[in-house]
Amino acid sequence: MTRNHRETEPSIRGTEETVVRAALQRGDPLPGTSGFAGWVDDTLVRDVLGRVPLFVERSVIEGAASPTPALTAFRPVALEDPVAFPAGHALSRNGPPGETPERVWELPEGDQLDAPNDGQTVIDHVDTRIRCAVDTVETESVAVAFSGGVDSALVAALLDAPLYVVGFPDSHDLEAARTAATAMGKDLNVVELEPADLERAVPKIARETGRTNAMDVQIALPLYLVAEAVAADGFDALAVGQGADELFGGYEKVVRLDHRVDAETVRGAVREQILTLPEQLPRDVLTLEAAGVEPVAPLLHDGVVEAALALPDRWLADESERKRALRTVAARVLPDSVAKRDKKAVQYGSLTARELDRLARQAGYKRRMDDHVGQYIESLLES
Repeated sequence: MTRNHRETEPSIRGTEETVVRAALQRGDPLPGTSGFAGWVDDTLVRDVLGRVPLFVERSVIEGAASPTPALTAFRPVALEDPVAFPAGHALSRNGPPGETPERVWELPEGDQLDAPNDGQTVIDHVDTRIRCAVDTVETESVAVAFSGGVDSALVAALLDAPLYVVGFPDSHDLEAARTAATAMGKDLNVVELEPADLERAVPKIARETGRTNAMDVQIALPLYLVAEAVAADGFDALAVGQGADELFGGYEKVVRLDHRVDAETVRGAVREQILTLPEQLPRDVLTLEAAGVEPVAPLLHDGVVEAALALPDRWLADESERKRALRTVAARVLPDSVAKRDKKAVQYGSLTARELDRLARQAGYKRRMDDHVGQYIESLLES
């Protein structure tokens, strides 16, 4: 791929131009897709949750240059000074000089679903939306990134695809995935990591995502390494459970309503987490694509997003249970031991964060130094 000649790239990714054109006309932020970004006619667009990465030269964002295909790309590495095009925005190449991206879609508030007694109507609605989202997965050459938690287990049960887990030999994720796969009656492909895998993968992840901070790289590492194994085995796509924590109330802070959130209700706090997705998702998508597979995230389909936005507080989370609606749906197809299981964040459950920290210290970047892991990552890029 050259910087200024990308004729092989589609003008838009994620869906058909006609769908996006209609969404623009109606002002519909969730038109039934899994995200999109690119050119529609002479307008540059990106979906409301930023599920498809899109970048432009900084001069475009600042209004110093009009957008053209030569100044836009789906990968930051293809541009000289890339800046993420904002989610939910559009920008015409035929607009007046100095025009900057305009917000055209807002995440809807969602009309609360409610039901008496056991909430059967609410759960049926979420269940239907998730199954419909899984049915949109077109490729048959797909595997599942499986950590043993409810998110990936639900995707695995509905897709009926091979399961892959990565982690260091004594990691929580390997044990959790093994016990969950056994409970589900599924075979599991286990990829045990060693420190050299991290040293090899870090520069590729940093270059392709444009991110060198420790947290982003730690999160991306297990995604990249499991995707690499899946691609090596001949699969074209990797299904993930991304989005479940944000959409359904998987974080402790949405229950505590502490200093980490501004909202005063669980529902409001969940919405805040959903609004962080445009910052997170490009990292994950670019990481998987760098490993040679297409990301598949059925829990981030517009239909599932709509269903999650409609959930009342009690079906999201409280002190006794998080992701209640999702777990209730999952219990219909998973053993209780899997549907009710909590899991660690992937960078900790796989021990990639621990091992990257160890590699940094072995290379002379001590913890007393400011951002010692970030400095180590930068050194790998330089070498």
